[in-house]
Amino acid sequence: AGVSFYSRLVDGLLERGITPIATLYHWDLPQALEDAGGWPARDTALRFAEYASIMGDALGDSVAVWTTMNEPWCSAFLGYGSGGHAPGRTNDLAALRAAHHLNLGHGLALQELRRVVTRPDAQYSITLNFHALRGEDSSSPEAIRRIDALGNRSFTGPLLHGEYPIDLLEDTHAITGWDFVQPGDLETIHQPIDFLGVNFYATATVRMWNGRSTKLTNDGHRDVGGSAWPGSRDVEFLPQPGPLTAMGWNIAPEALEELLVSLSHEFPNLPLVITENGAAFDDVEVDGRVHDDNRIDYLRRHFTAAHRARARGVDLRGYLVWSLLDNFEWGYGYSKRFGLVRVNYETQERITKDSGRWFAELIETRRIPEGIE
Repeated sequence: AGVSFYSRLVDGLLERGITPIATLYHWDLPQALEDAGGWPARDTALRFAEYASIMGDALGDSVAVWTTMNEPWCSAFLGYGSGGHAPGRTNDLAALRAAHHLNLGHGLALQELRRVVTRPDAQYSITLNFHALRGEDSSSPEAIRRIDALGNRSFTGPLLHGEYPIDLLEDTHAITGWDFVQPGDLETIHQPIDFLGVNFYATATVRMWNGRSTKLTNDGHRDVGGSAWPGSRDVEFLPQPGPLTAMGWNIAPEALEELLVSLSHEFPNLPLVITENGAAFDDVEVDGRVHDDNRIDYLRRHFTAAHRARARGVDLRGYLVWSLLDNFEWGYGYSKRFGLVRVNYETQERITKDSGRWFAELIETRRIPEGIE
């Protein structure tokens, strides 16, 4: 039934001139696999490869652009480290094992997709949520290095360089010797991709914890229970200055430009696509309209930042706004609205917000509009 649904969806998109980008995994692990060990278990990566083969065979003649995974950092470190996401486990070793097996699952899935998808124009990618980090005092460079290793380079290292960063292994040596990385794993993970998906929303400011204040985690809560940062529990995340979105995330479009330029310098031959960028605000419907000027301002500033990055030589191939529709926002349920289109969850009525009209004008004119009347 699931394959049939997506087959019909893809056909409907193509009929309307919309190019689908298929993401195989956005945190929806079957319960049976979690019961068998989840991503900390190596077998899950093998099952993911089987799934990729099935989907590639079913949709490979219609879908030309494939993304293996969305934000594997969240799956590994929020799902198994801090417990903030499903399955809610809090174990440092499990989080690190999960990170590796997500990387391995990506590589195995690419092999299967390339085997079964026959389209000569097929493209393959993975989407990462990059941590754009800022410093606050003289201890911040060390804090930035540690969080960059866990939050960014634990994935870009094996995926794009073919190895895990030495400092990451050293930071986590008290937790594991990384013996779950078996011979041949890094070769499987390190395969060419056609572009890198970049998700960006906000920045984070870090420093080494001084032992006196109440340390905050990356989501602004006290550091109790599990940690999203195995081996770096002595790093503190500071409250971000405003303005903030409804998620409590700061608005820093200049950081998007910096991130794109930095990635372009590190991976000069790898095209980039912004696969998620957007904002949740407390939208109010008035007489059948949603006047979300705050979201328009957010999008305008971030599109402009991306345009500046292109002017600086970044090979940026696409920009996807999160999200088309108001959606189920994981642990927040339906309380946070990211959509360009408002969804009435009781009646299922859809209303295009002013931001959606603004975005439609951008697509039609290929120019960044000032506003919407």
